[in-house]
Amino acid sequence: MLDSLLRLLRKLATFVGSPRRDAPANIRRDFPTGWLPWVEALPFYQGLDEEEKKHLLSITCVIVDNKIWSGMDGFDVTDEVKVTIAAQAALPLLRIEHQFYRGVDEILIHPTTYKVSTRNIGPGGVVVEGKTEVLGTAHSDINIVVLSWQSARQGGTNWEDGRNVVIHEFAHKLDMLDDYVDGTPPINCRDQYAAWVRIMTKEYEKLVSMDKKGKKTVLSKYGATNPAEFFAVSTEAFFEKPRQIRKKHPELYEQLRAYFNQDPAARLDH
Repeated sequence: MLDSLLRLLRKLATFVGSPRRDAPANIRRDFPTGWLPWVEALPFYQGLDEEEKKHLLSITCVIVDNKIWSGMDGFDVTDEVKVTIAAQAALPLLRIEHQFYRGVDEILIHPTTYKVSTRNIGPGGVVVEGKTEVLGTAHSDINIVVLSWQSARQGGTNWEDGRNVVIHEFAHKLDMLDDYVDGTPPINCRDQYAAWVRIMTKEYEKLVSMDKKGKKTVLSKYGATNPAEFFAVSTEAFFEKPRQIRKKHPELYEQLRAYFNQDPAARLDH
């Protein structure tokens, strides 16, 4: 954790301003009416105000039209698949500088969970290689996000379990916008950046401690893996379990609220 904190502090010391903004190649003027039922089927959509709904539909179109969509294992990527995933990925972007996920050129879709190669160092330095079944992955060295359609659809329709693979993997891509994978996305305010480092480090260490003690927590304990996973897990919970996060982790909630410039708990309150 010390190494991660030092990297964050180096980023803070060399902070020079906002990341560049890239305009998407194609922007539709109108949202296709045939797509709307797929967005309306996502529970979070009904909680948005009219301005937010309009903006979300616009971002959804840009993601659908400007990313390469590829099916894996014979999967047919339909408009429903694209719109359902793109709308979920659009939610965190509503009120931030985002460049429409410029770190994502292609989205690969598996029909269900899939396996990735793993390589771990065991006792005595023994290298153990194998396969692990996953729901999604975001690569730092290539501009690709990989998702399970089964998991993406389930995460979109179940908006109370704090799990959303689309938001999780695209949160990683926000984190990667400054070329670091450390749980800290680009933040334009120096004071806000410093507060983020302090509070997110404290919250991460708290989750690690709770995980070791086997204590129950609102956050998925997968967030204790490293600071990057902590940010992705926290982002999922921020949008899916905002009231619980606000109550149990008020400082964490405030940092995410300030970064995303959204208050999902207040939406539910209203």
